[in-house]
Amino acid sequence: QITFQELEISKILDLELMFGNNPVVNKQLEIDELDKLIQELDKEEDFDPDSLVQECNVEVCDSKAHTVNQSFPTPQPVIFNLLYFQKRVSGFGIWPKEGVDEGPNKLIDYGLIEQLEELEWNVEFDGHHKLTELRPAEDPNIGKLKKPRYVSRVTEAVSKAVESHLKRGQLALTLGGDHSLALGTVVGTLSVHPEACLIWIDAHADINTPETTESGNLHGCPVSFLLGIAGKVPGFEWVKPFLKPDRLVYIGLRDVDRPEKKILKQLGIKAFSMHEVDKYGIGKVVEMALDVVNPKRDRPIHLSFDVDALDPTVAPSTGTPVRGGLTFREGHYICEAIHETGCLVSVDIMEVNVNPLLFDEASVFETVTIGCSLIRCCLGETLL
Repeated sequence: QITFQELEISKILDLELMFGNNPVVNKQLEIDELDKLIQELDKEEDFDPDSLVQECNVEVCDSKAHTVNQSFPTPQPVIFNLLYFQKRVSGFGIWPKEGVDEGPNKLIDYGLIEQLEELEWNVEFDGHHKLTELRPAEDPNIGKLKKPRYVSRVTEAVSKAVESHLKRGQLALTLGGDHSLALGTVVGTLSVHPEACLIWIDAHADINTPETTESGNLHGCPVSFLLGIAGKVPGFEWVKPFLKPDRLVYIGLRDVDRPEKKILKQLGIKAFSMHEVDKYGIGKVVEMALDVVNPKRDRPIHLSFDVDALDPTVAPSTGTPVRGGLTFREGHYICEAIHETGCLVSVDIMEVNVNPLLFDEASVFETVTIGCSLIRCCLGETLL
């Protein structure tokens, strides 16, 4: 949705980009710039918003094995699968190519590898690998679901990659990008560690089913597929094993659809919303969350962290920001505390968006910087 007002003297347009009723950015554009933007979007009218998927791998060898719970094979090297999608903006159009697809690359450009080396990890970066060959010639909706075949193929490929690396005693870190990728990463984890638990950090529950989703976007549905409650959707037969509801816990929820609330209650899934974070403090919330899914601290942990769980004042450059989120320290404490368990085997950091038409340089800098620091905390960085 674009709303603008022309100012006669300066001939500048006030441009407001919206996700539904949530303002994403307000900025001023010269009229010529707006014309250029509209022409660019018109060119992309028939462009598949999910057409650009890329992957790059980073291998990290653990030089601090004493920090790893020895009840698991010591992760020897760690693999980073960096995958991302372009996304559709509700009521506006599509993301220009130079936006969300560059999020993972920005994390690398901002020195992520060097930062991990400073933490005494040995890092090997082996480049980028495109997955566009998985795009079907035709991909009509299945019910409400958009681009289901393409999403299925890509997430299945991600699943196999994660599974392969975990079988070699590696830790998988996925950067994105669209949170539907977690469908692949979590299945990959469960294929190797069927007893694993999932800690989902997000402003949204992402547990809509193909029937309850209003948008049809699969990034709002991955958890329902993981739990096996999405029904039979052609192309997703590969999704197994399923996650048990008592192995899933949420932290940071504050924008949950009514059908999603019903599902959470019906399945008895424990969710710590921002209300609980405010009431108990993040330390107690993380402790309670771990007690729910990993009471003896002996199960492998998959951490899936959507940066929109953070407050937009902390991480503004993300696809669906929601006010009232986690603070800088609350987000980092979660990563620090989960690392301290020694049980972490797989991590997702999702939804870093660096679209220059939506976010200024300062917003991108803040979000990419915090993305890097969250990863460092997951891999052992401490304040002292």
